[in-house]
Amino acid sequence: MASQKTYSDTEENCCSTPTPIGQHRHTQEHSEHTHTHDDDDGHNHSHAVSGSIWRMFLPSLLSLLLLLTAITFDNWWPQEWFSGTVRFLWYVTAYGIVGFPVIKDAFVSITKGDIFSEFLLMTIATVGAFFIEEYPEAVAVMLFYSVGEVFQSMAVSRAKRNIQSLLDQRPDEVTILQNGQSIVIPAMQANIGDIIQLKPGEKLGLDGELVSEKAIFNTSALTGESKPDTKDKGESVLAGMINLNTVTHIRVTTAYADSKLSKILELVQNASSQKAPTELFIRKFAKVYTPIVVLLAICICLLPALFVSNYIFNEWLYRALIFLVISCPCALVISIPLGYFGGIGAASKNGILFKGSNYLDTIANIQHIVMDKTGTMTEGVFKVQEVNFKTDIDSNLMLQYVNAVESQSTHPIATAIHDYVGEVDPYIRLVNTEEIPGHGLQSTIEGKELLVGNFKLLDKFGIPYDTDPTTIVYTTLAIAYDQEYIGYITIADQIKADAQQTINELNRLQVQTTMLSGDKDTVVAHVADQLGIKNYYGNLLPEDKVNKVKAIKQKNQSVAFVGDGVNDAPAVALSDVGIAMGGLGSDATIATADVIIQDDKPSKLPIAIRIGKKTKQIVWQNITLAFVVKAIVLLLGAGGLATMWEAVFADVGVSLLAILNAVRIQKMKF
Repeated sequence: MASQKTYSDTEENCCSTPTPIGQHRHTQEHSEHTHTHDDDDGHNHSHAVSGSIWRMFLPSLLSLLLLLTAITFDNWWPQEWFSGTVRFLWYVTAYGIVGFPVIKDAFVSITKGDIFSEFLLMTIATVGAFFIEEYPEAVAVMLFYSVGEVFQSMAVSRAKRNIQSLLDQRPDEVTILQNGQSIVIPAMQANIGDIIQLKPGEKLGLDGELVSEKAIFNTSALTGESKPDTKDKGESVLAGMINLNTVTHIRVTTAYADSKLSKILELVQNASSQKAPTELFIRKFAKVYTPIVVLLAICICLLPALFVSNYIFNEWLYRALIFLVISCPCALVISIPLGYFGGIGAASKNGILFKGSNYLDTIANIQHIVMDKTGTMTEGVFKVQEVNFKTDIDSNLMLQYVNAVESQSTHPIATAIHDYVGEVDPYIRLVNTEEIPGHGLQSTIEGKELLVGNFKLLDKFGIPYDTDPTTIVYTTLAIAYDQEYIGYITIADQIKADAQQTINELNRLQVQTTMLSGDKDTVVAHVADQLGIKNYYGNLLPEDKVNKVKAIKQKNQSVAFVGDGVNDAPAVALSDVGIAMGGLGSDATIATADVIIQDDKPSKLPIAIRIGKKTKQIVWQNITLAFVVKAIVLLLGAGGLATMWEAVFADVGVSLLAILNAVRIQKMKF
């Protein structure tokens, strides 16, 4: 089901009408169906694909054979019987094999209100050539146009398959354990709570929680990274991951349709619905451009009768027909969406998901990247470094209190406290626990107020303290109990291994960087100094981050904000491009951001920018190529200096060159 939807969407975006050539749709769908389901049998897959290609080109080959035979009889080996009606029917047959699908599509387009389609232009031009008895040229134009359409369809299909094979990694069946027995069922029928048995080399079909003590997975289908990922008991594992070592058991936690991979697949399928401004302009331009060209062709044919003394209708009709062939906008209408789709596919291969081609355009022009610190440039995995309580405090009891309160939060600091203290004491009763954004947590234990957060939290409640926060380098968790400051806990985070590389590459791309954080100034300054980030701000509340982004935008700079996509939602919404790190870990991230870095690696940021720049470059190369060549040949055709053969090059030749240029982005390394 997914593959059919993707193909339809791609086709609609890459062609001016739903079907490039009516006869090709079935063979392409058959080819893609085989590609999806016969991958385990390489021989069958290759045979089916080659068979589909052969069927796609068969009409063109038959037409070419008839055309070459006719030209031979006309010029090199004249035959008495090859004249009159026989000659006419011969050429009509050669024409009909490739021309009938185009004429049919022209009729369908007219019934749908799209009168001036490329199919109608080709029909008028070639039927007109028959009218003036230019049979070989009429057949040749339609033949080469049809061959070009086959290549275009193949390019679209290939772009679609590249993304589909990358993302749609879910197996159709899973093995579950019931009463000690292994049962194979359709993945869609698995229920939450079922235990999946996953053998080495098998792909996981649904999201779940690891039941086995430990397992190693290949996550390349989700992140673009082939490095194995070790999971421990209780950790989340996602659909599409491949088991690499021993038989593993996973408890299903999410329905098939709601898995992260399903959401990602849906995201990429719908990405082409968000058009880039260039693509939207070309589509609007084609709707105006084509009728104007038809009107000009009529004028070229008829107006000279008023001004030329030796006016010959057939001669000026021929010029008008050439003009029509040259004017066909398919090189633009097809190659430009294909270029953007190729960019989306190239990004997906690198573990970067764009929600639309418009964001490829925007990120190509980004001048300033504003990034959150925790989870973006640092691992977001905190470890307790020091517990510094007053001497008269029962440290063990207070740590239990802090652990109980932090268990109500999803912040990485809460995980660090849990890892340090251990399981939460079930006898501790919390009352009225509240998270204060940008500050910390407030709760009541045994009738006394407990505050756990930064020193701004203590300031907010008017609690004095005798510690100078600026002298502590690490992240600090200040604690007050019963209206009294009792001490602090320091926590450290690690800078990501590729963070330095990211900043260096962004500098080479001449993209400014600013780091924002709710963490204390000393911690932010320490990280920024190590990475060479000149602009950084700490102790920020969510609204402060928004104000910083606003200040940058007021300098007329295009801004991308990189964060977790949830806590930083206001800043993400304000930025020109919102980028979320770790889309696999958060449904809200997928829903909020414009671009998603699947594997949390900041080094994907410069890659995303380079893909955007290359995509935009290729699109404008195609626009320039099409307009320049068509303008030259249009002028030659109007002046009678170009034949149908030049017209074929200006249309089909330019289209093929543009398509080859567009698809090469999928093979590039970034």
